[in-house]
Amino acid sequence: MRLKILHTTTYHFDHPVPYGLQQLRLIPKSRSGQTVLSWKMEIEGGRAETEYTDHHQNRVSLISFDPQATSIVVHCEGEVETADMAGVTGRHGGFAPLWYFLKSTELTRAGPRVRALAKGLKEEEAEDIPRLHALSARILAAVPYELGVTHAATSAEEAVEHGYGVCQDHAHIFIAAARALGYPARYVSGYLMMNDRVHQDASHAWAECHVEPLGWVGFDISNGISPDTRYVRVATGLDYREAAPVSGLRFGNGGEAMSIDIQVQQQ
Repeated sequence: MRLKILHTTTYHFDHPVPYGLQQLRLIPKSRSGQTVLSWKMEIEGGRAETEYTDHHQNRVSLISFDPQATSIVVHCEGEVETADMAGVTGRHGGFAPLWYFLKSTELTRAGPRVRALAKGLKEEEAEDIPRLHALSARILAAVPYELGVTHAATSAEEAVEHGYGVCQDHAHIFIAAARALGYPARYVSGYLMMNDRVHQDASHAWAECHVEPLGWVGFDISNGISPDTRYVRVATGLDYREAAPVSGLRFGNGGEAMSIDIQVQQQ
């Protein structure tokens, strides 16, 4: 499937910003199951300083704000060809060793609530893939999708306690529980073509587990499936913070307002 993606992020500041710097993980890479046919990034109110590949093989752009900027706009546009790999990304690569993905983070630490969701799965399901799909189903049943209950800093354990969450929370809970079961797991940020609309107000997130002999396998907990041709992978990490589309810092007083417009459609 050929997908066209438009992604615009706009920041408005109450007062001029003397200095700002942002890391952008907004450039997908050609890899198993997807081929990037074209991709361009345009910046208003700032400039690209450099681009590098991080330890997860994500392409990272570092941008600075124009002096005394009152707004900054990052616009990405491109086309990606996808193939249905049944969620299988394949063998591990990159600079981080496989054992690194067993490491807990502040957002993916498995407390008693997360461990309760994983309890008994090894006895109920003898094989890895059915076991992980069963874990995904347990998470969605315990933490239904709902906006506005959690935020970017909500941990897996906190999301289970709240009883509601979004795709970021589902991915963090799954990663924490999968690592507690002994699986290397990682966070994935990217795009999903929705069946009912073109415009979206956020990118999508899911999780991947390393399962022998398949390698990395994706699980979209929020939708109860493994990724198919509607998905485009952009960045991976131990958690959201390592794969966030936009992160950074700025100096100056006053608040800011951010808006996101994403369009994903089949060509």
